Amino acid sequence: MEPLSLSAALKSASTNKDLLAIADKVQNKERITEAEGLLLFEKGELGFVGALANHIAQDLHHNKVYFNRNFHIEPTNVCVFTCNFCSYSRLYKHRDDGWELSMEQMLDMVRKYDGQPVTEVHIVGGVHPKMNLEFFCELLSKIKAHRPDLHLKGFTAVELDYMIRKAKLSIEEGLLKLKEAGLQSLPGGGAEIFHPEVRQQICADKVDGDGWLHIHETAHKLGMHSNATMLYGHIENYSHRVDHMSRLRQLQDKTSGYNCFIPLKFRNKDNDMSSVPESTLIEDLRLYAISRIFMDNFRNLKAYWPMLGRQTAQLSLSFGVNDLDGTIDDSTKIYSMAGAEEQHPSLSTEQLCDLIEAVGRIPVERDTLYNELKVYASEVWVKV
Repeated sequence: MEPLSLSAALKSASTNKDLLAIADKVQNKERITEAEGLLLFEKGELGFVGALANHIAQDLHHNKVYFNRNFHIEPTNVCVFTCNFCSYSRLYKHRDDGWELSMEQMLDMVRKYDGQPVTEVHIVGGVHPKMNLEFFCELLSKIKAHRPDLHLKGFTAVELDYMIRKAKLSIEEGLLKLKEAGLQSLPGGGAEIFHPEVRQQICADKVDGDGWLHIHETAHKLGMHSNATMLYGHIENYSHRVDHMSRLRQLQDKTSGYNCFIPLKFRNKDNDMSSVPESTLIEDLRLYAISRIFMDNFRNLKAYWPMLGRQTAQLSLSFGVNDLDGTIDDSTKIYSMAGAEEQHPSLSTEQLCDLIEAVGRIPVERDTLYNELKVYASEVWVKV
């Protein structure tokens, strides 16, 4: 499934002057408006938006596709919140059905990678009332003392909001404590859909959209980068998606603190929204393409392969995506518990490179901040 060439896309849209105007803006590197973003969702066929997105990605990155060597620590899936879309968490009163890792168990997970060339640990989980700010500051300090070169990326804005409020600190004070303990950047989780119309229905009891954005803006002001996500394909409509992306785009204009944008597909297994059908492959690829077109100040667009499955993630590389996340090493359960294709998400460096090269792209290993560490090409491939 390939997008049209840019010339073929223009020809296919020749009867729609508004779509042609958007294509003209893309060719001239001009920003599209919210109304134009909505039009792409409503009228833009896959081949058309794919061609525009591929044009932008090629202009930014040529044929390079990024990945990193990372692993996840999920301290607990016990959570005080009840998000209707979540298949992962267990309420505190049912914590015997979940897991709660001790400090030593988490440090053992880090030690497992001693001598291996991983560059990042990604720490996210449920919101556990007993895993507080001091607990996580101690964890970060101990990880950093054991392995100073490992980039510590941790805690969704939902986790941060809860632990910092419980510590009776301002967001800035709490983030400073975590930064001093070793935290270097934030993941993008917990964003879901910012619009209160949707948020009230799917995750009413956790930090709202304004609060999520405030936490990320504060992190950026403190010199920490972060990622941004959007949970799509459930009860939201196209205008909700555009509103969400627009608010992220505005903050990126202000701070330039985001590393990448990561659309996350809603999966409907074993949660309170199981009756909501999942989005189709075509809609997934359209979403990635339109994200690339609209999010013009986000240099990187990531397809999180454990959530999409490796084949769909590979397809997305022709629709604006330039990053496939990392090796993961079967260290996350968040999407496997929701019915994602990847039940044991783990890819070796060689497998990731093969996946990327199979569609004519060049694999590039990066660090968390997108500094290039190694460019792989088939003729010089060395198995690692």
